[in-house]
Amino acid sequence: MSALTQDAFLGGQLYLWQPRRGGYRAGVDPVLLAASVPAQAGETVLELGCGAGAAMLCLHARVKGLQLTGVEVQPDYATLARRNTTDAQACATVVAADLRDLPPDLRQQQFHHVLMNPPYFDRTAGTAARDPGRDTAIGGDTPLSDWLDIGIKRLTPKGRLSLIQHIARLPEVIATVHGRLGSLVVLPIQPRPAQPPGLFILQGVLAGRSAFRMVSPLVMHEGAAHDCDRESRAPVELMTRTAASLGRCCHPKPE
Repeated sequence: MSALTQDAFLGGQLYLWQPRRGGYRAGVDPVLLAASVPAQAGETVLELGCGAGAAMLCLHARVKGLQLTGVEVQPDYATLARRNTTDAQACATVVAADLRDLPPDLRQQQFHHVLMNPPYFDRTAGTAARDPGRDTAIGGDTPLSDWLDIGIKRLTPKGRLSLIQHIARLPEVIATVHGRLGSLVVLPIQPRPAQPPGLFILQGVLAGRSAFRMVSPLVMHEGAAHDCDRESRAPVELMTRTAASLGRCCHPKPE
């Protein structure tokens, strides 16, 4: 991973080193995930599969004073995440490890927030990408149920798990967290007003008791087709809209 670019996120509030070509390059998904997390200064945050650190550092850009921990299985991306956290002056630790084999000290820790952007595609049902880094990011070999199991185990009492995922896997996610996470909130994400959702953000509280809620979809782009760049909403606006969409649920009453 010798060729890198330093790319701006959140209108220049954050800059991240990423592979120039091939590999996994973060887009808007980690920005939306970070916007959904109702973290407050002083809380602890764990990101599973942090890549170069996009989601947790977008969260850091919005909420200062967080204690961040990232876990990334690919050593090259873990190195990039450490570099990016240093540049962002974030209080962060990045661990190069398989999330199914976390270091003993990390297995003893619990976090107020766990966030994740697991691979969208089931590797057993598709063809591997040519670039190993990209293949791990979009497919990987860790079942989605393992991501969720491990994330839930790392939550503090009443801790909150947040993830972004492909809409086709919503039933699988809900089935996996049933009886373990409550107060579930789902935010569908539509490419355009007339198109069906392609992604969703789900949040749940450990042993939460509030009723399930599905909020109005977040629409990524205006208009029925892509006419010009002006009709695409900027990441900062999308981040604001994401937080607003979940705002009624991000700070629930004590359960």
